[in-house]
Amino acid sequence: MGNIRYVMPQIWPATPCGGTMVDVEPYWELTFDADGDVDAAQRDRLLSGAEDKRVTDLLVFAHGWNNDQRRARALYQRFFTPFASLTGPDVRLGYVGVLWPSMRFPDERIPDFEPSATAGAPGVTGVTGVTGTAAPPTLDEPTRRLLAQVFPGPAQAARLDRMARLLEERSEVRSRLDEFARHVRDLVAVPETGPAHEFADDTGAGEPAMLTDDAVEVCEVLTAALESAGCPELLGGLRKRLWHGARELLRQGSYYAMKRRAGAVGQLGLGPALGLLCARVPRLRVHLIGHSFGARLVSYGLRGMPAGAGGVKSATLLQGAFSHYAFSERLPHDRSRGGALHGVQQRVDGPLVACYSSHDDALGKLYPLASKLAGDSASFLALWERWGAVGFDGIQATDGARRVRLGAALPRRGCVSVDAAAVVRRGGPPSGAHSDICHEELARVVCAAGRIGVV
Repeated sequence: MGNIRYVMPQIWPATPCGGTMVDVEPYWELTFDADGDVDAAQRDRLLSGAEDKRVTDLLVFAHGWNNDQRRARALYQRFFTPFASLTGPDVRLGYVGVLWPSMRFPDERIPDFEPSATAGAPGVTGVTGVTGTAAPPTLDEPTRRLLAQVFPGPAQAARLDRMARLLEERSEVRSRLDEFARHVRDLVAVPETGPAHEFADDTGAGEPAMLTDDAVEVCEVLTAALESAGCPELLGGLRKRLWHGARELLRQGSYYAMKRRAGAVGQLGLGPALGLLCARVPRLRVHLIGHSFGARLVSYGLRGMPAGAGGVKSATLLQGAFSHYAFSERLPHDRSRGGALHGVQQRVDGPLVACYSSHDDALGKLYPLASKLAGDSASFLALWERWGAVGFDGIQATDGARRVRLGAALPRRGCVSVDAAAVVRRGGPPSGAHSDICHEELARVVCAAGRIGVV
């Protein structure tokens, strides 16, 4: 693996050297590139700093889809703020923000961060005008720029240019939809020999149907899903309306690539870094936190830790965007296989907690469609049962897993699902409450899972 670092997308001016905009103390960052290579200088500062600062409990948070370092740091600032007041005097907290190359489409609002950032923006699926209908599906410039940064290179830029033209034309000729889908599939593809190739799948099932099935049928299904998720009325003839589904295919294809990347960064990057940290500071109690694909990242980080490494005392997954069967010993629909993360909870000297919410439309309505395999016999009415996400209905088909309500006592070991719908409930279409995670109640879950001297 090379030493070239991935440069995170920057929409605002870069933070001055040494500044982070996160004012909890002590705070460190770990930056990884798309292959999982870590910024070695940052890692070394964490290794020495955690020991020098005599940190007792280290909170390590990995963001999910975001647009740039600035928003990731804003998330960390908001989520970390309550902890100092929740812990007792004998606890010396430290904080780590994990930065990795991902993206969020700008039309997905994050509660309390950007309440009107997309209002009236052209080409934003789900934004209403005076008629209460959706704007035409286009590849607007902010989204196009982000995609070019996450999928760099001249060939990818040419694909994005062509997709933008196809969305602008919205032809009723079938071959144009076929061409658009082909460009999406080429955009998110990785070489079979690449380090990220093996990290796309949580259940060993293969590529999802959206990347292999008939393009028109895929766009029909995604268009219907947008409407069921509360997006405004989609006007035009059938073929014109299908271009909303085509743009959603681009979103879901990009997120599939981010999901794959999260697994690679976790297992190849974060896991070894955690192993070094726990060996260097053996008394340190590490608590992993991940949101969305970041929850997948920290889970694969557990799988990537050296055998016998200790120190991780809890893992809290917030709206995890990966299979609810990932921790299963035997898949209900295929007893010959288990989930890719089967047994990793045993690497946590404490509980592995998954917070979930029925208000998360990104995971409850769109994720199952984006995960479904070609030829799967499951009906669309029960699609979430087989292809559901851990952040929508918790950990499934895992021996000994418990389910508790928010605020209830947590078990000391094993997998546990916490219904967080009482607080994770705000957000508009198409993602619903997927990013509504900055709540003191969830900070208290982290403290309870890690037994961090809650006051």
